[in-house]
This record gives sequence, structure tokens and C-alpha cells, in this order.
Amino acid sequence: MGPGAVRMWGPARESLMSKRIAAVVMLPLAMAAMVVLPVWLDRPFGTQSARSLAAIYTMRRWIPALSMLGLAAMTVLAVRAWRQWRHPVARIAVALAWAVALAAVWFARQNPFERIFKPLPQPRFVAAGEATFVEPADLVLAVSMKGESAAYPIRLLAYHHVVNDVVGGVPIAATY
Repeated sequence: MGPGAVRMWGPARESLMSKRIAAVVMLPLAMAAMVVLPVWLDRPFGTQSARSLAAIYTMRRWIPALSMLGLAAMTVLAVRAWRQWRHPVARIAVALAWAVALAAVWFARQNPFERIFKPLPQPRFVAAGEATFVEPADLVLAVSMKGESAAYPIRLLAYHHVVNDVVGGVPIAATY
């Protein structure tokens, strides 16, 4: 301890210790909740309003920066706790709490819907006679422009949601 430092004993020290323990536990949990909340609210197959979507997108815009601030605060707390708490179980708990905070930062930068709705790795377009993957009873979304036509099976569009193409020299985005 340096000159002028005050050593705390008794209830004051216990109060500070319990606050630090609460912070080490609560901060990573709050960070994880902050990352999960917009994903939970943004249910692609549920009913959504313009207001709820605006709130979700606002959250998704701010969460990466807020998660970095949370990780910085968690790092400070973890370093202090590591120095102060010598017991191996306490140190493992601190390391796990910091790992949860780090995971929250990583997940804050992910788009879960890209994992759910995987894009076609190599989409290709074929002539109608070569489209063996389309059954006669399948519904298709058809586009005709400037003498050129294209058809997109709804069964595939329902999963992938969008196809970027050029029909009759005009770029289009067919979506379902």
C-alpha cells in the first residue's frame, strides 16, 4: 500500500467485496441479455410492428459498442478481482465471467438470421427444360421483362427469401 492509502476492515470491506462480486456476476449476465433481447424480439415468423422493428434495429445498432464498453468494464473488474481473490474457485469464476462477457461481444457482431437462412452457396439458373428440381405441381414466382422470362420456385424462395437476378437486362430482386 502506498502513502496515504487507507486499509478497510470490517463492514466497509465486506460491503465493497459484495458489490464487486455482484458486479462480476451481473455485468456478464446483463451483457448476454442485451445481446439476446433483440434476437428474441425479432422473430421472423411472428407478428411485428413498425415500432417494434425500429426499436430492435436501434438496439442492434448500439449493442456492439455497448458490449465493448461492457467488456472493458469487465476486464477492469476481472483484473482487480484476480489480484484480490486468491482462491482457485474464485479465480475460475472470474475467468468464466470474463469469458461470458467476451462471448457477448462476439455474438453482438453476428447476424443470427444469416445462420438460420443460409444463402445458396452457388446459385445457378437453368433453362426451364433443365429444371429437374421443380415438380409439375410446384408454384413459381414468374417475371417477364423485355421479352425475357424467369421463374423462381416458391419452395426455394420461402427459405432463402430473395434472389438477385437480371431479367431482360433489368436487375431485379425476386422475394417471397
